[in-house]
Amino acid sequence: MSNEVLYNTQVISFLEELWGDGFLSPGGSDEVDKVLEGINIKDQRVLDIGSGSGACAILLAKNYLAKTVVGIDVEPPVCEAAQARILAAGLSEKISIELVSPGILPFENVSFDVVFSKDSIIHIPDKAALASDVFRLLKPGGHFAASDWLISHGGTPSPEMSEYIKAEGLDFAMASPSEYEEALFKAGFIEIELVNRNPWYSKIAAKELEWLKGSDRQGLSKRYGKEFIDHQIEIWMKLVGVLKSGEHCPHHIRAKKPSES
Repeated sequence: MSNEVLYNTQVISFLEELWGDGFLSPGGSDEVDKVLEGINIKDQRVLDIGSGSGACAILLAKNYLAKTVVGIDVEPPVCEAAQARILAAGLSEKISIELVSPGILPFENVSFDVVFSKDSIIHIPDKAALASDVFRLLKPGGHFAASDWLISHGGTPSPEMSEYIKAEGLDFAMASPSEYEEALFKAGFIEIELVNRNPWYSKIAAKELEWLKGSDRQGLSKRYGKEFIDHQIEIWMKLVGVLKSGEHCPHHIRAKKPSES
């Protein structure tokens, strides 16, 4: 990842208006519920990779009754936003937010019961290294549960996908479902499950584009600047296209570290 701040206060505010307070990716608490369905979080120690502005960490602690949550991110603005949100929620004793550098996760072996991530691993190029690192951190029988933005195939993205990624201006490193599955399998995980969420987000993104272009456009332009909103509309038009083609395919990804025999 580069040293450039990708999620500044303007971007954070816009995405939270679009996706809900504390969320920097779509679906909110409903998507978190689906990712974690059937996984016990109560009284567990949880790592939240790419914790953004803090909504997921709060859900994990407050709704799922995690014993402790450690949220990590690589950008100061989102860490500061998360810390402020957690303080306001009165959850500072259960949740900590750490600013980390890209690379090996700075925690001891077998130190978490659950590793969670919502739509942030797209920024990590080496999925195999990440899978191995998550496996290292998990206790036997522990779970990896995430959502992420994937590309439907290996190899070179289509011109349309390349244009979308370029318009986003983010360090997207999309892997295919098969690449993810292979990385998790080689790391040692079992019960690997990938669920394609393209049909759901294709509909949502089309509605988001309608919102951006609709009656709220003038107000959005006043709050965030006309140039910024015009660019978001350009991004969403490209996004809707690659979702419609199926090349952009958000997934839920779950796997388990084997229990000790």
